[in-house]
Amino acid sequence: MPPYNFTVGSKYTKNDIYRICCVPLEKQKGNWNTGYTNYKGDWFIFCNVGVAGRTGHDYQNRFINDNLIWYGKNKSHIAHESIKSLLDINSNVYMFYRQEDRSPFIFGGLAFAKQYKNETPVQVTWGFKEEIDTHSEVLPGEVAQPEKYIEGATKTISVNIYERNPLARKACIDTYGFACSICDFDFYKEYGEIGKGFIHVHHLKPLADIGEVYELNPTSDLRPVCPNCHAMLHIRTPAFSIEELRKIRDLASVNAINCTGV
Repeated sequence: MPPYNFTVGSKYTKNDIYRICCVPLEKQKGNWNTGYTNYKGDWFIFCNVGVAGRTGHDYQNRFINDNLIWYGKNKSHIAHESIKSLLDINSNVYMFYRQEDRSPFIFGGLAFAKQYKNETPVQVTWGFKEEIDTHSEVLPGEVAQPEKYIEGATKTISVNIYERNPLARKACIDTYGFACSICDFDFYKEYGEIGKGFIHVHHLKPLADIGEVYELNPTSDLRPVCPNCHAMLHIRTPAFSIEELRKIRDLASVNAINCTGV
């Protein structure tokens, strides 16, 4: 059957999902509250990322780059029929996650198993068949085709790779909104519908501190910034901090007022 009409990056409650999937009342809850369930041949996974579940279990689910490291139930292992079905390349796996225990779930997309570990609980690395349309603009200093550069050069784009992680970007904006963290510019307020959802995100961690594989915390490591402020942050190496650039901008505004007498 065709995929259900979920939007990648959007939030859904369980009731929303029941409605979209036309789940009869008598088949709601129950298995839907166990972390993963099969409904009419499709799998639905609901997981917490970076926070323990309501039962107190913390499975250490986490994003690394665009992949989700996910753990099955406590006693799950690779021989379980449910796990074998989840890993089947022909299965539709709808991945929902959240970073707060009581909040709605974010739809990460249709997932596929990239690799797994034969341990208990089973650990699966999920990739996603879809990406969020997040205006993934070329950012300051970015190399568009890193595979064509020597190893030393590719490190200069690591920060931008993480900034463009669609799920990390979504989590950052969910926390801080679309206004620039430095100048408060909001594209939607200024340009209307064409500016809706447009903003860059800036990585706060210095490039030298980022390794090849980096576990990103979107709320502490990223901030939304407009393209002008983003360019100014990266005008030097190491980049200015958010606070430094805000002070520079405020001082420039004061000086401009003093010069014009306005």
